[in-house]
Amino acid sequence: MGTNYLIIGGTGKTGRKVVSNLKEHGYNVRVGSRNGSPSFRWEDPSNWSDVLEGIDKMYIVFYPDLAVPGAYEAIQKLVEVAKSAGVKKAVLLSGKGEKEAERCEQLIANSGLNYTLVRASWFNQNFSESFFVDPVILGDVALPMPDARIPFVDTDDIADMVTAALTDDQHNGQTYEVTGPRKLSFAEAVEEISKATGRVITYRPIPLVDYTEGMKLAGLPADYIWLFEYLFKEVLGNPKNQVVSNDLERVLGRKAKDFSEFAAAAAEAGVWEPKVSHI
Repeated sequence: MGTNYLIIGGTGKTGRKVVSNLKEHGYNVRVGSRNGSPSFRWEDPSNWSDVLEGIDKMYIVFYPDLAVPGAYEAIQKLVEVAKSAGVKKAVLLSGKGEKEAERCEQLIANSGLNYTLVRASWFNQNFSESFFVDPVILGDVALPMPDARIPFVDTDDIADMVTAALTDDQHNGQTYEVTGPRKLSFAEAVEEISKATGRVITYRPIPLVDYTEGMKLAGLPADYIWLFEYLFKEVLGNPKNQVVSNDLERVLGRKAKDFSEFAAAAAEAGVWEPKVSHI
């Protein structure tokens, strides 16, 4: 009988890579997702005891972010169900410098379960799989906070840290901050992508109010817009979040992946190729 792992958010940016890491090492893995069996939905705790049955250790990624209203209550409920199910350890993905996320961290830390907290900076993959991919493809990236310098982190590195935390109990009780090896402004990040693709991709600083107005006009949900405003104002504006951490090097014994390495690999994979219209 081996250890059984549950990866909540197991099809997401970091979760799918943690699943892959664990399977590669022959561990028993259950994917916690809408399409999992049994399916896992944050908004419906009715079958969480089924999802957690027989699980020893779990990785928790709350969607869309621990800062959103309702996250605290959902994590509280998950801890309660996990303890009843006999889960022994939780690893929580948290956001670096998010006050609301830290409240959720405290729930895990005070739960009586073994735990590791992994606080991540903004993901490199926001440019290749998420919010910013379409503007990059169009060659025009308009974002607020031009002065923020962010130690963007790669999801490969987060997944490797989480895998270490899940599988090695020497990480119990630890809080790790995971960042890239250097800080970049949005303009510098876009310049790196421009170099990697060989295309002209421009960055335009715009006021936050204009950015949120654009999201409203695009018909994005109100809670999504709220989250973006929060992340730009509270998180990117906080000098504490503009600090490079060496926790990854300390834990894994290697350097964090640089943004330029990420950009080169993503460009080679063709993620930013302009979409060809066949009309």
